Order: sequence, then C-alpha cells, then structure tokens
Amino acid sequence: MSTAHRPARRLTRRLVQLYAGLALYGGSSALLVEAGLGLEPWGVLHQGLAERTGLSIGVVSIVVGAIVLLLWIPLRQRPGLGTVSNVFVVGLAMDATLALVPEAHALAVRVPLLLAGIVLNGVATGLYIAASFGPGPRDGLMTGLHRRTGRSIRLMRTAVEVAVVVTGFALGGTLGAGTLLYALSIGPLAQLFLRVFAVRPAPDGSPVVATGSPRGAILRG
Repeated sequence: MSTAHRPARRLTRRLVQLYAGLALYGGSSALLVEAGLGLEPWGVLHQGLAERTGLSIGVVSIVVGAIVLLLWIPLRQRPGLGTVSNVFVVGLAMDATLALVPEAHALAVRVPLLLAGIVLNGVATGLYIAASFGPGPRDGLMTGLHRRTGRSIRLMRTAVEVAVVVTGFALGGTLGAGTLLYALSIGPLAQLFLRVFAVRPAPDGSPVVATGSPRGAILRG
C-alpha cells in the first residue's frame, strides 16, 4: 500500500473505533441499568435524575454531558470531535439498548448482565480513548480541575465521583455491589483494551484531535 493511503486508512479506523466505542459504552451502561445491581458513578447520578425528572436516562446523560462540557470553558479545556460526539452518542445508544433488551428479574440473569456490562464497558473505553479524538466531557473535567488546582488527577477524580455517587443515590440512583465491582475492575480492563486497540499516531498529527487526551483519567467520557 502506498504511503499516501495510510493516513486515510488510519483516520477511517480511528473514526470507526470512536463511534463503535461510544455506542458500545452506551449499550454496556444500559446493561448495568437492566442488571439493577449497582451502576457506575455517573450512571447513579443519571438514573437518580431520570427518576426525578421523568426523562429517559439516555436523555439525562446527554443533558449532564452538555452541562459538564460547559464547565470546560472556565477550566480552559479544548474539546475534540470525540468530546462532542460522546455527549450525544452514549445517551442515544443507552436508550436504544434499554428499548431492545427485555427486563431481567431473575438474579441468574441479572448477574451475567452486570458482568457483561462491566467487561463491555472496558472494551468500549479502550476503543474510544485509543481513537484519540479527545476525552469525554467527564474525563476532561477531571484533568481540567487537575491543571487548575494542582491537585492529582486521582484526588480530583475521587472527589468528583464521590460527590456524583452521593448525589445520585440521594436522588434514587442504584448503588450496590455492581458499583464496587465496576470501580475495582474498570481501570485494569480499560488499560488492557487501550493496548489492544492502540492506533499508531500519524507523523503529522490530525487537526481534529484534542491534544492531551487523558489516558490516566479513565472514566465515562
């Protein structure tokens, strides 16, 4: 293959990874909702707000993502294509999956749904972050706070996630064993799949990529 075609193929692969990863993220988050055994931190908040507002959890995810993205302005964060796409694609995919997957009542079904949701969430995270089109809104919030305050990303992430979980639980979101299992496993899973789906960067870069994609701040984008 000529070198002239390689950048186009690389860009195509990255775009496929981005949107496949975002769609899978929404779908895997929906499986966690169906399992009913505990959601990821932001999922707890989204579900709690959905309970209070009557909106679908996917629509709430979009609204929250848009609000978080606005917080990037004072933090001087620069969004990429993946950042904006994340706001919409994840929520739409979540609602679509919830509409297609039947309700699960038996624990023998809910536990496999939980495990599948967590593993697929790790796959999705590896896919869209490795595409390098910019961090998700929530990831960027962590790194923006890190840069503005000088505190570690780990501390900023912990503080924000604790606040999000407590608020979501108070609003009626599901907190359970699945939340703890997700917290313990998503980091290793995401790091594994980041290596699996890594795309070799182009020598001249790409104009649609936001620089400084925070691979160390793995969370829902």
